[in-house]
Amino acid sequence: MRALLSVWDKSGIVDFARRLQKCGIELVSTGGTKAAIEAAGIPVVAVSDVTGFPEILEGRVKTLHPRIHGGLLARRDLPTHMSEIASHQIEPIDLVVSNLYPFSQVVARPETTLLDALENIDIGGPSMIRAAAKNFPAIVVVVEPADYEHLAEQIERTGLDGISQQQRRELAAKAYAHVSAYDAVVAEYLRDDDTFPDQISIAGEKVTELRYGENPHQRASLYRQLSPAGAQGVASWTILGGKAMSYLNYLDADAAQNAANSFASPAIAIVKHASPCGIATAIELEEAYEAALASDPVSAFGGILAANRTIDARTAERIAQHYFEVVVAPGYTDEAQARLGRRKNLRLIVAPDGQRRPGRSLRQLNGAFLVQDIDTGEPENAVWTVATQRAPSPEERAALEFAWTCVRHVTSNAIVLAAGSATVGIGGGQPNRVDAVRIAVERAGQRVTGSALASDAYFPFADNIEVAAAAGIRAIIQPGGSVRDAEVIEAADRAGIAMIFTGTRHFRH
Repeated sequence: MRALLSVWDKSGIVDFARRLQKCGIELVSTGGTKAAIEAAGIPVVAVSDVTGFPEILEGRVKTLHPRIHGGLLARRDLPTHMSEIASHQIEPIDLVVSNLYPFSQVVARPETTLLDALENIDIGGPSMIRAAAKNFPAIVVVVEPADYEHLAEQIERTGLDGISQQQRRELAAKAYAHVSAYDAVVAEYLRDDDTFPDQISIAGEKVTELRYGENPHQRASLYRQLSPAGAQGVASWTILGGKAMSYLNYLDADAAQNAANSFASPAIAIVKHASPCGIATAIELEEAYEAALASDPVSAFGGILAANRTIDARTAERIAQHYFEVVVAPGYTDEAQARLGRRKNLRLIVAPDGQRRPGRSLRQLNGAFLVQDIDTGEPENAVWTVATQRAPSPEERAALEFAWTCVRHVTSNAIVLAAGSATVGIGGGQPNRVDAVRIAVERAGQRVTGSALASDAYFPFADNIEVAAAAGIRAIIQPGGSVRDAEVIEAADRAGIAMIFTGTRHFRH
C-alpha cells in the first residue's frame, strides 16, 4: 500500500503519517510536507525518487508526472491498466492526502500583487486530487484534516481496504467540492467586477448547522461565502454571548445591520421579519435608540437591533430594559457588554465591517437563480425635482431625505413616515400601496401630523395622496413615473403637500 501526502495545511499531518506508516503503508511526499514528516523521524520517500525526475521551476512541477498520475488513474479492475503500469515500473497509489495553496488568504491581503496571486494558484494539488477522486473505487482521497482521526482509527482496525465504497465516494465528493470552491475563488479574483459573466460558480464553506430553518421541519445551515476579499458581512461576525443563532436571526440581523449602516450619523435600526419597524439617527446613540424604539414598540418586542456605533453603557442600559433576540454592533464597551450579557439568551454580535460594500445579491429559484447589483442607494445620475407648487421647507427636506434612505430597507410595497431623523410609522409588505399608507398612518398615531412620507415606488392613484393629506402629512418623496402623475400632483397641490420626484425606485422583495 502506498500513500501520497502533499498538503499546504499541515495540521495533524505528522500524526496521521505516523499512524499510516505503522499500518505498513509506504509514504511518498513532497516539499514542506516531506520535511515535516522526516523531521518527526518517520520514513518517507521523495516524489522525485519515485519519478526519477527532480522538482523543477521552483517547485511548480513536482507531481505532474506519469509515475504519479499513472499510479493514480490506473483502474485496478482492468488487467490491461495494471499490466501497462507494471511494464513502466509504476506502482499504484492507494491513498492521497492533499489540500491546496491558501489562494483566498493571500489575495485578501491589500499588498498582494497579481504576480503574488498567480504564484498561489495550485496546479499539481488539484490535478492530484481530481485524479484520485476520479478513481475513488480504488483510491481513498482526503482533503480535510478533520477527517484524519476517524480514518486513522478505521485503517488501524481494518486496513485501508476496509474503507467502504460509500465512504470513498463521500470523500471523493468532498475532494471535488474542495477543488471546485478553490477554482471559484480564483475565477472571481481574475474576473472583471463590472461584468455579469456567462458562467459563475459560488463557493461556500459550512460554518455551522442551525437548529432548523424558517420552520422546525426545515433543515438549515450557515455557510460563509469564499471570496478573494476574505471574510465579509455575516462571515466576519463574532458572537459574544447568548444562545445559538437561528436561521431567522441571521436573516433579520443582516437586514438590521444593512439599515443601520446606511447612515453616517449614529443610527439604530430595529427589524422584525426582515423589515424595519423603527430606524433613527441622533447625535448620541442612546437618543437614536429611544427614537427607533418609539417608532413601533409593539413590533420591536422580540426583534433584532443593530447599531452603527460602539454601544456604550447608557445605551446598553436602555436596550436591556426591553426584549430583543439579537443586538448587532461594531463593538461594545466593557460596561455595555457586561450589562447586556446579563440578559438571558440575548445574542451579542460584533459586526466589524462597517458600511455595506457594493456587490451582487443572489436569490435561488426552482432550478435557477437571479443575480443583481445590491441596492446601495441613489445612482450617481439621480436627479431630484420638486413636482408640486410648494417646495419642501429645509426641515421637511431633511425628513424626506431620511425617510428615503429608510424606505429601501422596507419590504415592498413600502411606506415610511418620518419626523426629523426618526421613523414614526412604517407600512410594508402589502399587495397594494394605499393599504401600506394606511398602516403607516395608523402606526404613527398622533405623530403623523406634519410628518414626511417616503414611498419606494410611484403612486399609481391619487387615493394614496388623499389618505396622506387627511392624516396631516405635509411632504412626500417618491420616484414618480406613473401614467397618473398629473392626478397625483394635482391632489398634492390641493392639499398643500410638497412632493419630490427622485426618478429612482427602491423595490425590495
